[in-house]
Amino acid sequence: MRAGALAAAALLLALTAGPVAAGDAVAGDAAAGDAAAGKVVAEARAAVDPPAPGPGASEGTPVAPAPTGNAAAVPAALPATSGVAIYQRFVEGLAQPACEDASPRWRQHFAHVPDQLVSTEGEVLPLFGYVVEALRAAHLPTEYALIPFVESGYRPGARSGSGPAGLWQFIAVTARNHDIPVRSGYDGRLSPVDATRAAVRYLKTLHGMFAGDWRLAVMAFNAGEYRVLGALRRHGQRAADADPEGLESLAGITRSYVRKLHALSCLMVEAGRDAAWTESLDRPVARLVAVDLDNEPAGLDGYARRNGLDPARLRRLNPALSTGAPPGRKILVPRAAAATPAAAGVAN
Repeated sequence: MRAGALAAAALLLALTAGPVAAGDAVAGDAAAGDAAAGKVVAEARAAVDPPAPGPGASEGTPVAPAPTGNAAAVPAALPATSGVAIYQRFVEGLAQPACEDASPRWRQHFAHVPDQLVSTEGEVLPLFGYVVEALRAAHLPTEYALIPFVESGYRPGARSGSGPAGLWQFIAVTARNHDIPVRSGYDGRLSPVDATRAAVRYLKTLHGMFAGDWRLAVMAFNAGEYRVLGALRRHGQRAADADPEGLESLAGITRSYVRKLHALSCLMVEAGRDAAWTESLDRPVARLVAVDLDNEPAGLDGYARRNGLDPARLRRLNPALSTGAPPGRKILVPRAAAATPAAAGVAN
């Protein structure tokens, strides 16, 4: 990917004739999102009574007992995040919040997603929060956080019969090109830590390569940067002022990718205007933190037992691992709180 990306970037410079735009999303740390947890979310928050209490009441929780071996303990707990804080961070980071042109077809297709987000079953909301913070930390639009809804339904263990796997549905060759280990005994595509780190890094490259246009970047994520660069050239467009819908030489599935994500973002924005939906979202949510599992003698189950965690939940969050981890691998650990802004679990 490295040599290819450099060649692609050189080709793009001839197409853009202008500086690469900065990321559209406004960066901020997770603490800012948590401090705003009791704040009004769109119009609906004014209707929710009483407002959610602000964070900060649960500091001082003791650190879990230190495990034997070299595996890291769960970090000390700090104030919990909430569904409302996660949602706010997402909405604040959108590059295209206006919804007048959202596709009716894809709005209907993804109409279940807001309910999926507020459901207390499964891990969708914590995983969504993990991805949102990774993107905000990278100064990227949060439309990209919707890609796993399209690709896997936010299921870390999802597999496709055609080969893609994991939250982001990387194929094996793409995974290896982006430094996701795929080998006997360990498929890093099934690790939300490995896969999200690689996806965010790739999206960061594409976002800069295509002049900060999130639509072109997601097309390239779907079809490859060379196809999108070639389509821009064939249609006489520049990335800096492109019309993605006019890139008719690209496959229909690639052009519809933008419509899918925009329809999804609009469904999410509009859900925030529903007081009942927002009230369902307004609950404590465990942050997911990446910790080392190096040389863990008893695997995920042993780690969970020593740290007071649910082994079944740990396995759901980390389907790449069932026993010990290869050197340098991390797992996602649910916590009622996070350590420091965006950081403990996202940037590792």
